[in-house]
Amino acid sequence: MAHLSASVYTSHVPAIGAALDLGKSAEPYWQPLFKGYEYSKQWLKDNTPDVIFLVYNDHATAFSLDIIPTFAIGCAAEFQPADEGWGPRPVPMVKGHPELASHIAHSVIQQDFDLTIVNKMDVDHGLTVPLSLMCGQPASWPCPVIPFAVNVVQYPVPSGKRCFQLGQAIQRAIKSFDEPLNVQIWGTGGMSHQLQGPRAGLINKEFDARFMDLLIHQPEQAAAISHIDYVRDAGSEGIELVMWLIARGAMADVNGGPPVELMHRFYHVPASNTAVGHAILKNS
Repeated sequence: MAHLSASVYTSHVPAIGAALDLGKSAEPYWQPLFKGYEYSKQWLKDNTPDVIFLVYNDHATAFSLDIIPTFAIGCAAEFQPADEGWGPRPVPMVKGHPELASHIAHSVIQQDFDLTIVNKMDVDHGLTVPLSLMCGQPASWPCPVIPFAVNVVQYPVPSGKRCFQLGQAIQRAIKSFDEPLNVQIWGTGGMSHQLQGPRAGLINKEFDARFMDLLIHQPEQAAAISHIDYVRDAGSEGIELVMWLIARGAMADVNGGPPVELMHRFYHVPASNTAVGHAILKNS
């Protein structure tokens, strides 16, 4: 059977991708941020999975306001980097894993979660920036990736509790796949930031630290944070953190298994106008 070995959490700021693509990662502004991922890049090389299940949000590239799926799973064999207005990022094509993706879709829908199945879509910085942070600039990504898009752009958006429960359903789906695959689940987005209005540029270090503490040690409490708390304390885009809860809900300790192990934790302010958070949790 397949097993889920670890979860990775990281922000997906578009300017991070631009810094890498334009060769600016060694500049004084960016160097401290990329230094925080040096351990993670080596860890991923030492613990390369067979498949990454990557939770992210689309930024009006694959989905417009015409169609807004709450949860969408990519079941295609490949996904091209999206043109977000200045051309696609110069990163490798993302290879999917249709067999596992289709199995997860079937299993999760049978567990009463309604997923949108997507057989063709481009993937934007929400997915490619985390891959770049963890993998650098390879000729090809180290393994297939299953994109899982969550609507955190247009209200109504799913609650943290719903996302956490969805992660538990995804864990059960992965465990029931009849191939010995090593799977990682990544939750991306956040941390505190707001991109518009009178509070544009808001960053709340205290909220971010508390959220990461709860995510690691008391995930059920993190899942109970309300939408209004995210907006008030973490800015309008802080709601992206519910996607971390999908990854956390898939870990063994909240599904009757042993405690998880914290491999790495990192926080940096700012990256563009966003607080960057990052953590790696490993199943025992």
